[in-house]
Amino acid sequence: MILAAGYGTRLWPLTVDRTKPAIPFLGRPLVGYVAEYLARNGIGDVVVNLHHRPESVREALGDGSKFGVNLSYVEEPVILGPSGALDNARDLLDGGTFVVINGKIVTDIDLRQALKTHRESSALATLVLRENPLKENFTPVETRDGLITNFVGVSGPAAAADASPAGAQRPPLMFTGIHILEPRIFEYIPRGVFSHTITDVYLPAMTKGERIAAHVAEGMWYELSTIQRYLEISLSLMKEQGRDIEKGADCEIHSKAEVSDSILWDGVIIEDGATVHRAILGDGVRIRAGDVVENSAVVRAELVRNEERPAKALPGDFKGDNFVVPLAR
Repeated sequence: MILAAGYGTRLWPLTVDRTKPAIPFLGRPLVGYVAEYLARNGIGDVVVNLHHRPESVREALGDGSKFGVNLSYVEEPVILGPSGALDNARDLLDGGTFVVINGKIVTDIDLRQALKTHRESSALATLVLRENPLKENFTPVETRDGLITNFVGVSGPAAAADASPAGAQRPPLMFTGIHILEPRIFEYIPRGVFSHTITDVYLPAMTKGERIAAHVAEGMWYELSTIQRYLEISLSLMKEQGRDIEKGADCEIHSKAEVSDSILWDGVIIEDGATVHRAILGDGVRIRAGDVVENSAVVRAELVRNEERPAKALPGDFKGDNFVVPLAR
């Protein structure tokens, strides 16, 4: 199951007309990368949950065939959270072991090895972890003997579980957003309400003696939950490919425009004499002659003029036909 129902408030205004997994990422929708990843690891039948702008995900993925999977969609009239989403789709998931993955990640982690760990552990669930040497803002996970013992800083009934840090010299571990679950997990998921996987499911299950296994993986992994991360990760991967501009369909960069280190979605026009550097330009944005756009995300003003900025979103300003959000450096 791909989790694709979230609002993506930290990516606003890029998500004003689409859900977070439906944003374009290096030539395909972000959720398309996730579908392809599952297909490469031998998973062909995939459920996708929908809530915010559901049509954007349906348009991005279709029936899944172009990404190598067969898709079923499950809509949530009200947002149900990461484990409430599983409850809402339980009729499609309770036939055997299944994988749940966040729709906002790009990775090449070997999922087959994680499945092997899960089978050998006889656990209720296996969480795919990775080291977090930069100590980025992800919840640290403590383990012992291949099992998860604690989620650091998360309150819940298992918060006082006997846990040992991974070791003074070892980087902290973090959760990648990839779970492998047995159908028995539904015994712990509240019915028909919003619920969170860690606080409402895993911690209560652990207090009842359930084994939650840890698979510590290596490999490429990126999580695109903020505009800044989206820009930096895109530019880093583009640099590896020897380029600094990503263009969607029907874009026009006039010959005397200066454009570098930027992502252009569909239908972008950059006129002669304009300068664009380290920017994300949304669908249909036009940068006029003489305009300078640097280290910013830009969408058409008409998309957000009557919208309230979400609390977690960065502030921006209306500049002509555009809405410009400056990014911190």
